[in-house]
Order: sequence, then structure tokens, then C-alpha cells
Amino acid sequence: MSGFRHKCICRESLVGSFAAIPHPVAVEVMAQSGLDFLCIDWEHAQISRDMIEAMVRAADIHRVPAIVRVPGHAPEAIAAALDSGAQGVLVPRVSTAAQAQAAVKASRYPPTGERGVGPGRAAGYGYRISEYLAQANDSIVVAVQVETSEGLANIEAIAAVEGVDVIFVGPGDLSVSIDAIGPKGADKLAQAIRRIIDATIAHGRTSGIFCAKPQDVARWAALGASFFILASDTMLLGAGAAAGKASADAELGRSGRS
Repeated sequence: MSGFRHKCICRESLVGSFAAIPHPVAVEVMAQSGLDFLCIDWEHAQISRDMIEAMVRAADIHRVPAIVRVPGHAPEAIAAALDSGAQGVLVPRVSTAAQAQAAVKASRYPPTGERGVGPGRAAGYGYRISEYLAQANDSIVVAVQVETSEGLANIEAIAAVEGVDVIFVGPGDLSVSIDAIGPKGADKLAQAIRRIIDATIAHGRTSGIFCAKPQDVARWAALGASFFILASDTMLLGAGAAAGKASADAELGRSGRS
């Protein structure tokens, strides 16, 4: 078992971030920040398939685990992400136990799954296929994202699926799906998230959640979550630039300059 998957399933507190800027330089900058892992966002960012591999390679250089949020449930997308050398996948919009089972099957080689064998980067371009096959099933992290009203209703069945390592809450889509948008829906959303976290932990899975700001990490950690994706490279870039500009303006104001 890889060190990263071991940390995940043992519920060690891990804080990562989404990598949405489609360039290895951005990945290297994020990798040097001290994050525990990166999640390349193939679902929402404008990232090509070949760039996925380049971004995973950039994370590998700095020995930061990289997983990929795939665009959907297609086994081909999951295989492409894993063949690139990613240490796991985050599968979005998982709303039923059958979808969770399909994600596991697509991520594991037979006899426990249906992943196809290929000479990709993960397998040393064909030179280390046997070695990779021997350890891949124990090393790949399978995370499924629960973010719909249907997923909330089926959370007990999803959490019971063997082979799922992490059940990850997507608060944004979940809030829309259960009509809990904005301040008025905050309590309803919090209750839904608590229900997902409780069911996840009760079934022996690791609970994860997206956190837009650092303060959210402590809030959900108190309920048992341990796998956190904090913002994204684009969000952190914008926040850092805004904070820097505000500080510069304040300095200019104190010096009397306009």
C-alpha cells in the first residue's frame, strides 16, 4: 500500500488543493507550498488529456501525491488519469451505490476490478507492467464525490460499497441540489453534510470535503472529516493578489502618496 493511500484510509489529516491552471509550472509552485496532495481538476478546468500527465509528472518531481478529479464516470477517463501516474481519482456526482461500485471497478485491476492493462507512464511505458500490477490495487485511492440530493438519500448504500476509500462532499453542488443556497440555507446544508460525514465514518470510510477557506477545515474536522481540498490554485492566486494589492494601497496611504 502506498504511503498516501495509507494516510487516507487511516484518516490522517490531509490538506490539499485543486490544481486548475493547465501548466506544470503552476503545479510545481503549489507542490512547494507544503500541501499534502494536489487534485488536478479535469472536471471543471480547461485541461487536456496530455496535460494531465505533464501536471502529474510535475507533482511527482516534488514528491507530492497527485490525484485527478475526472470529468465523469467514464471508465476511459479514470483509466487515462491512472495511466498517467496519478495516485488516485476523485469521481464526481456519485449518487448511487451502483455508480460507486462502477468507480471502484474502473480503478482496480482484475480480479477486484475491470481496469485495462496498458503500457502507460504509470507502468513505466511497458517496462514495469508486472511491478505496477502487483501494487496498483493496494496503492490507488478511490474517492467518490457526493453532491446531489439523490446521493444524500443514498449515502448509507454508497458508504457501504467495498473499495471506496474516501467519500468527498461537494458543498457547492449539494447546496444547489437540496435547495440550500446562501445564508438562508446554511443550516440545511450543514445538516446534510453532517449526515454524509456520519454515514461515511460509520461504514469505516474516510470523510473528505471541499473547503473554500481555511476556517472551514477545523469546522468539519471536528465532525470527523480528515481529507480536505482547500480552494484551488486559481482561488489562492486571486486571494494572494488581492491581499498584496490591499497591503500596497495601505502602505501608500500611510506614506501620503496617492
